[in-house]
Amino acid sequence: MDTERSATIVIGGQSYELILTTRATKEIARRYGGLENLGEKLMKSENFELALDEVVWLLTLLANQAILVRNLKNKEAPEPLLTEADVELLTSPLDLAAYKEAITETMFRGTKRNIESEEESSKNVAVG
Repeated sequence: MDTERSATIVIGGQSYELILTTRATKEIARRYGGLENLGEKLMKSENFELALDEVVWLLTLLANQAILVRNLKNKEAPEPLLTEADVELLTSPLDLAAYKEAITETMFRGTKRNIESEEESSKNVAVG
C-alpha cells in the first residue's frame, strides 16, 4: 500500500492499514456532511457510547479500504472484510482512544496532497 497516505494499527494481534480513499471520503461525507465535520463530531460527542460507535465505524471503514484495494488486485484470494462487531470484540475503549490518533493521521495524509496543491496554485496568482 501507499504508506505515504496511510497509518497502521493492530487489532486482535493483526496489523491493519488505514487508508483514506475516495470511496471512504464519500462515505464519511454521507455520514457527517464532509471531512471538515468529522473532527468536530468525534471531539464534541457528549455520549460516550456514541463516540465509541463513531470510532469503531471509522476504523472499520478505513481498515477495509486497504483490504478492498488488495482484494481488487488479488481477486483469486480475497481477504475477508472487518466488521464493526469484529472491531468491538477485538478492542478495548483504551485501544480506541489510541486509534483516534491513527484516524487523524490517515485523514491528514489522505488529504495532504490536495491541500498542498491548492496552496501552491494560490501562491502563483499575480497580486496587485
